Order: sequence, then structure tokens, then C-alpha cells
Amino acid sequence: MSAEQLAVDPVAAARRLLGATLTGRDVQITVVEVEAYGGVADGPWPDRAAHSYRGPTGRNTVMFGPPGHLYTYRSYGIHVCANVACGPDGTAAAVLMRSGVVVDGLAAARARRGAAADAALARGPGNLCAALGITMDDNGIDLFDPGSPVRLQLNDAVPGLAGPRVGVSQAADRPWRLWVAGCPEVSAFRRSPRAPAPGASD
Repeated sequence: MSAEQLAVDPVAAARRLLGATLTGRDVQITVVEVEAYGGVADGPWPDRAAHSYRGPTGRNTVMFGPPGHLYTYRSYGIHVCANVACGPDGTAAAVLMRSGVVVDGLAAARARRGAAADAALARGPGNLCAALGITMDDNGIDLFDPGSPVRLQLNDAVPGLAGPRVGVSQAADRPWRLWVAGCPEVSAFRRSPRAPAPGASD
């Protein structure tokens, strides 16, 4: 399993990442919820909700490739969120890691997440990063490098449900969030109050 399997469109990459294993700093999770993001206006997957929509900057360069690298950012200036760059090198796209099941390293995850219930240890993108010890300093690392502090292993694809993305005000109706049905670790859907009425957004 290699990064080349992620050199595809963002939704296909998201399907490939559902059920993958992320390992970081003594904690291992199985990914059970992901969210796909495209790129620039004149690219193959224009996406107004993507950080890369207006072109490359110092902040979003990792989204432009190569695939399999970690793109981190802060949500609301507080919570670190982790994305996996996908698509061909030079084309912006990424998949947000939204939720996971802790399968190893429960003690370390609990130490980082405090009194959270086990199902909530890596539920939501900020909590997932906290459980794995992912920081902004991890931006740009190669997730397929055995020496990286955070590593990704692609497993056999698992079936998932699809629906609108969480909390975005642009392109809010796209069914680009995928999750494993019946998992208590999957985060709740919350539509952004700034998004148009359902059915009125790309």
C-alpha cells in the first residue's frame, strides 16, 4: 500500500482512507470518518470550501502534493486538524481525518484527552489530532515514511455512508463526508449556520 493509491480525485481518496490506520506517538486509530476537499477554481475539482481554492500559499502548500503528506491547520485558531494530501502531485486536494477508533495506546490517548469517554477519544478532527499527539509541527511529513512520527497504513476498503460536509458555508451540500455506519466514534452532523438552505449550495 503506497501513497500512489491516493493520487486520485478527493472523493475516491476519501473512500480509500476510510478504514485506514493512523499511528502516532504511541496511539493507533482506525479511521471511521473522513471529509474530502478539492482545490482551485480552474482545477479538476474546484471547491470553494477548500483552503486551496484561491491558490497556493505558505499555509496550504502541502495540499498541492505530493499525495500522502500531512497537511495540518488550526480550526478557530485552537484545535489542530489533520488532512492527507491526495490527487496527482501539483493538483490541490486533501482529505480531512474527522474521527477514529482508538485500537491501541488507550492509556496515552486518555492522558492527552482527559476524562473523555473511549468512544469520544478521537471523535472529531481536533480530538483525533489530540489523541495521536499531532501538532502543527507535523505539517508536511510523509505519512508513508517509516521514520515519520505519524504514519498511515491503507487497509482493505470498507463500505461507508456519504452525506454533506460538516460546518462549511461554501459548497455545503456536497456529499463529500464519508463515515462507517453504526460507529459511536463518528461525529454528529452540524450544518454551518452561514450555509445556504439545503439544496441551495453547490
